[in-house]
Amino acid sequence: MPAPQHSSTEQVQRAIPRKQPSGDAVNSLIGRIPVLDVRPLVDCGRRPAKAVTGETFQITATVFREGHDAVAANVVLTDPSGHPGPFTPMRELAPGTDRWGAEVTPTAEGRWTYAVEAWSDPIATWRHHAGIKIPAGIDTELVLAEGAALHERAADGVPKSEGREAVLAVVDALRDERRSAGDRLAAALATEAVAALAAHPLRELVTSSRPLPLLVERERALFGSWYEMFPRSEGAREVDGRLISGNFRTAAERLPAIAAMGFDVVYLPPIHPIGTTHRKGPNNTLTPGPDDVGVPWAIGSHEGGHDAIHPDLGTIEDFDAFVERARELRLEVALDFALQCSPDHPWVKKRPAWFHHRADGTIAYAENPPKKYQDIYPIAFDRDMRGIVRETLRVLRYWMGHGVRIFRVDNPHTKPVVFWEKVIGAINRTDPDVIFLAEAFTRPAMMHTLAAIGFQQSYTYFTWRNTKQELTEYLTELSGDAAAYMRPNFFVNTPDILPAYLQHGGRPAFEVRAVLAATMSPTWGVYAGYELCENTPVREGSEEYLDSEKYQLRPRDWESAEREGRTITPLITSLNRIRRRNAALRQLRSVHFHHADNDAVLAYSKRAGSNIVLTVVNLDPRHTHEATVSLDMPELGLDWHETVPVRDELTGETYHWGRANYVRLEPGVTPAHILVLRPSPPIGGSPTS
Repeated sequence: MPAPQHSSTEQVQRAIPRKQPSGDAVNSLIGRIPVLDVRPLVDCGRRPAKAVTGETFQITATVFREGHDAVAANVVLTDPSGHPGPFTPMRELAPGTDRWGAEVTPTAEGRWTYAVEAWSDPIATWRHHAGIKIPAGIDTELVLAEGAALHERAADGVPKSEGREAVLAVVDALRDERRSAGDRLAAALATEAVAALAAHPLRELVTSSRPLPLLVERERALFGSWYEMFPRSEGAREVDGRLISGNFRTAAERLPAIAAMGFDVVYLPPIHPIGTTHRKGPNNTLTPGPDDVGVPWAIGSHEGGHDAIHPDLGTIEDFDAFVERARELRLEVALDFALQCSPDHPWVKKRPAWFHHRADGTIAYAENPPKKYQDIYPIAFDRDMRGIVRETLRVLRYWMGHGVRIFRVDNPHTKPVVFWEKVIGAINRTDPDVIFLAEAFTRPAMMHTLAAIGFQQSYTYFTWRNTKQELTEYLTELSGDAAAYMRPNFFVNTPDILPAYLQHGGRPAFEVRAVLAATMSPTWGVYAGYELCENTPVREGSEEYLDSEKYQLRPRDWESAEREGRTITPLITSLNRIRRRNAALRQLRSVHFHHADNDAVLAYSKRAGSNIVLTVVNLDPRHTHEATVSLDMPELGLDWHETVPVRDELTGETYHWGRANYVRLEPGVTPAHILVLRPSPPIGGSPTS
């Protein structure tokens, strides 16, 4: 249905403070038609809500007026050029609640605004009264005369090509005393006239909320599949009893396999020179040997700092070739940005004021007691914030100049929030396509604030959410109000995190977590070795890998693993294929949980237009579980007694599901169903392919 348009005769009041000419007058904080609690709302409207191009999300507000007259409302989006529209009609979300909502879909990147307009709807009020009075014979001719006058006024606002004649026909019918009162009322409810007035309503007492900011970014800010790899391990080889580092040329040979699995982003840990002072050895020992390679996050040596490449990896030309090869395979390269230094970093000598000095004159190394990072110096931001911002921008723009448009930021929660606000703001003002991922496993307030001030994506607590209750509560939180500014990236593992679930659940545990991450979050990621189900910790109770790639080279025989079937590569490939084919899995805000009568079985759906995906997962990697899944049929756009065909995208099988459905999920055989509903009749077209 076309959206309501402004009438040139309307005066729009805004529900914002207005100064009155008289000193004793009261400033009004509310409009003639109250429009309250507009959401999404980020930091009381001081910061923009976020979306990506093509993302559909709901805008809601509380709208009401005194008495019993009808009200109506719509959302007004204003695009980056200042052009208002579209005007999207709102509906009351639940009768009697005064809470109105509408789904909107911004179509271009840039800075938009949104507002809610409400108005008194005299035509709807008349229809309600007439529907009661005329059948009862109360004031019949007076009511019909009032209706004719209203429709005559309304016709002036309807273009001739969009139904004006139909509205004028209503006027004639209401005034035609030769017809019965019932026939005259029925004429006012004719489909063509009702549609014309829905598109061009007669609006009185129009009141608008204040415009709120909306930042629309490219789709990769919300949707993507990430693969983390250490270039130095790819192509590493033994020569004369020594393990020699791989480089960008050998790492590029791995890119076709990563692309074939359906990943969109290949993420590289720091690629810079590594310091030798207090270098860590295998498994974080303090006694490295002469051939130990060190931790990539201990950045800087006499060979350079954050704008240099480790000599073992090659040259800047080799890096450029790696980025170009990735681009040919439709992969983006994400680079780690870790704002910290080894004791050998050039900044330590050139910028000593940028570091914390202890009472004995030494520079303080990084600590998170009981953890100690003797090979890393943190930055003292308040000594020279302006200079550190300037140097950070220089470094970031250097790598942007070499094709990097995504940065995974290491430990941003250990740096001042205002620093990131300045840096990300400066970068995105000139390069709005650059994406920053916050690796901030920290307190919720810090995580949410980093997202609100500019980070496009955030690591989350997903790694530690395993039970049905934990996952349901956490996804409900992430897909609710927080989705307006915080976009989760569900990494199933990282070089720092080998969760207990993976350590003890074997291959089925890896399959379950991959299904959950890939279907719950629009963005998910794996660290190399996940497809091999690597799960040996350095010791019981630790989340550190044994022989962690952070401290040593770790070449893998991918070909043998694939040939011998020791990987879950086929599942990962299927998951990424399913994600690309189904628009519902590229959304965050539409997740909805359905009842399953077994705590080991989790069922949830996502919806984007006509595309509906229902996922049912066995959370127990050791045992087979059976359950009855009871679907919330209206949430799926279906009648309670309807039965529809569903296709399992993992197996290709088709079932017929209705309100209650039996499932049996066996670890290692059928860990989950990923079902695409094909309702009959269709609810607006076929699912996205």
